[in-house]
Amino acid sequence: MEEHLASILKDSNKIISKLQLLSVFFEEEVIYKIYLRTQVVHKLFETNTEELDLNKLELFHLQYTATVIDLLKKIKTSNEKNVSLLFDEIQLNKELIEKINDSVFSEKNFNLDKQRQALKINLSLRKLYQVLSDDTDEYPLSKNINAFSARFAQDFFYDIPPDTIQALISFQPEEVYRNSHATIQKKLLGLLCKIDFRSDFFCGLKAGNAIIEVYQLTNLDRHFLYFPAKNLFLFCDMSQIPGVDWSNTISKKARIAQELSDKNDQLENQAKATKSALPTNVKPLLQEYYEKISDVNFLHNIGNYDVQTNILKTMLNTNII
Repeated sequence: MEEHLASILKDSNKIISKLQLLSVFFEEEVIYKIYLRTQVVHKLFETNTEELDLNKLELFHLQYTATVIDLLKKIKTSNEKNVSLLFDEIQLNKELIEKINDSVFSEKNFNLDKQRQALKINLSLRKLYQVLSDDTDEYPLSKNINAFSARFAQDFFYDIPPDTIQALISFQPEEVYRNSHATIQKKLLGLLCKIDFRSDFFCGLKAGNAIIEVYQLTNLDRHFLYFPAKNLFLFCDMSQIPGVDWSNTISKKARIAQELSDKNDQLENQAKATKSALPTNVKPLLQEYYEKISDVNFLHNIGNYDVQTNILKTMLNTNII
């Protein structure tokens, strides 16, 4: 008989340990209170074996504690599946970020090459001035001058409407100098001569396959464009290009990678919250359960199903979770 009673107490401690682990996992006050109250019930039976029937302790765990544990395990399993899906998405995003980073030219590449491109443009304009002045047919533009746009336009150039591109490259024939190789606005060439052909790359624009490079005249708030398709150089009125955030210099693919990285931060926070989340309809039932086992008359009614109905078992056997 004593062995049977000792076995009941041992099994009770095991059940309470399971409840303790679940209270730590969920970090929910009402679950921790249930765990503490369950310990109190166990202690009452353990220290009053002569007055209290230990078989009722076994029945208490069977009727109440086991149901709570099964319910919390079911929620825990569901949460872990949801967290696993979130981490799968995080991993997919990481792989995509890695592919993007491997496939795009870096900001460092772009910043270095746009300095080289500005130098090529400045040398080309100086040479064009000489060719036009000497009235020769020598090709004035630097070697591979269009390689820069071909390399960086897709990721680093701003998208603008096609009609804006058309407006920017429009000119009157009497306004330009031209030969078989290039066309340049007369007033632009005159101003370039005054500042010794010094300019800096400002930005790139594109609409479909149409590409424009925009340069700022050094120490002046004036811009000109280079239209590679026609070797065309014209003043560029920046007010004709509305709706562009000039401060946004990050490439498109780099922006996607950054957005994916930010998304992963959100998913990781969501995973942390999801891991130990309790459905909103469960919390009040757990609170009701805690109040039930804390009632002073609770121990006298263990096993009386007419008086003590198990509210959680009904929930466990439905699809409410």
